[in-house]
Amino acid sequence: MYHMIMLVLDDVNHCSTILEAWDAQGVGGITIFESTGMGRVRKLSIRDDIPLMPSLSRLLQTREERHRTLFTVVETEEMVDQIIHVTEEILGNMEDPHNGVIFVLPVSRVVGLHGGQMRAKGGSSS
Repeated sequence: MYHMIMLVLDDVNHCSTILEAWDAQGVGGITIFESTGMGRVRKLSIRDDIPLMPSLSRLLQTREERHRTLFTVVETEEMVDQIIHVTEEILGNMEDPHNGVIFVLPVSRVVGLHGGQMRAKGGSSS
């Protein structure tokens, strides 16, 4: 069974190290998003009445601290364990504050994964 591993990384300074560690474990492709959590939006807001779904213009008016959200799809439970292990070697215990969060989702179907992995490694998908 395939698994999607997602890491919401609290300290963006660790992003390159995490990417290198995941690549060294044989992860084929990793997608990276810049992301911000609601807790940070509320913390940085001067107002205490920020709506649950703030407008984009309101978010862009304030200085924000950002996360990086990384995700990849792997084929085995063993690979999931390896990725979590190397991530915690870099960040420390994920249960500690300010490290981020890793979660794993089952993937019932994958189409195009191997072609994407080959492209990520600089090869051809044909």
